[in-house]
Amino acid sequence: MRVAKIEMHKVRIPLKREIRHASHSRNFTDNLVIKVTLDSGIAGYGEGLPRDYVTGETIDTSCELLKKTDFAGQLGDPQNWQSAVESISRFQLPKVPGDDRECNGNAARCALEIALLDAYGKHFGESLASLCALRAPELAESVSQVRYSMVITSAKGRRLALRVLGYWTYGFRQIKIKVGIPGYDDPKRVKVARSFGGRKMGIRLDANEAWTLEEALSELGAMKTLGIQWVEQPLRHEDCSQLAKLRSESGARVMLDESLCSRIDAERAIAGNWCDLFNLRISKCGGFLPTLELARIARRAGLSCQLGCQVGETAILSAAGRMFAQSVGGLEALEGSYDRHLVKEALGTKDLTFGLGGKAPALKGAGLGIELRPGALESVTLAKEDLWERGNASG
Repeated sequence: MRVAKIEMHKVRIPLKREIRHASHSRNFTDNLVIKVTLDSGIAGYGEGLPRDYVTGETIDTSCELLKKTDFAGQLGDPQNWQSAVESISRFQLPKVPGDDRECNGNAARCALEIALLDAYGKHFGESLASLCALRAPELAESVSQVRYSMVITSAKGRRLALRVLGYWTYGFRQIKIKVGIPGYDDPKRVKVARSFGGRKMGIRLDANEAWTLEEALSELGAMKTLGIQWVEQPLRHEDCSQLAKLRSESGARVMLDESLCSRIDAERAIAGNWCDLFNLRISKCGGFLPTLELARIARRAGLSCQLGCQVGETAILSAAGRMFAQSVGGLEALEGSYDRHLVKEALGTKDLTFGLGGKAPALKGAGLGIELRPGALESVTLAKEDLWERGNASG
């Protein structure tokens, strides 16, 4: 079964509230959505969220990279799910000059890959949740329900206390607090969170590259008795060589996020003893299959993983994340499926928002297990372009 057509949509997703952390603040997000249509007429959808401060991409550079891609030479004519997955796993976008981490096209590749997996999954009657058992059986663990955690961005004082207390009351047992925002007293904020969440509440931090080594040692030292699970991306990517010292002197567990976008990143981190955990986000890691491979690399190195998400994901990436979470074992925390709580346009007919305590059922059905609402994609599309069509393509 061959691909007949590939369409590219630049979409703008408005958020219900401003999201602020040490690296950025936003009240909307510009996403890339790809639609793949097979000869049979079956359509699949994929999504990527370009972030220039994470993978060096913008919505425009992602689109330009896709326009330069050799589709005709890579799409093939798979006859079953296994051959489709193998073909998609090998799919490459053009190299970006100077991209020594090989991540500057990850959001674009993610959107294309998930669209292909969704379309072929629907055609062959297979779910993305089957990919772990197929490609990384040592990680496979099927569950009927997953449990997401909550994130606190810029709240402080009474507002922070009420939010933590509310999360505990509604059954959440893990929270992440964004730290490193200028003018904020983070040890004080975390102490408030611990006081109102109690000792059984899992608390982790995310600095979004905000600190120097000296600042990180000082801040983590001031929070040493507060029972922090780990700190995410405490230093800038350029300063990752100092993370081994930070781990040794602070005793804190360190998670990589902005510095963990590719296999090259993972191998450098392991060789340099930089971290204890990887934050896996499907868009920044280049798609479902590369993210799965990073989880395998972590497991082999004795590291743990969290499945994260990016602000403004619609139902497409929420569904991909759910499929990952329900099929990959050993994840220490889950983030995602904020749909109704955060985005004004989730696009899907099915509400994927987690329920009380962050609990959400496993998705069933072929492909992503979701369908888009009629007209929803068009309503948020800023620009649309046909990327490739069999019979009209050169090369």
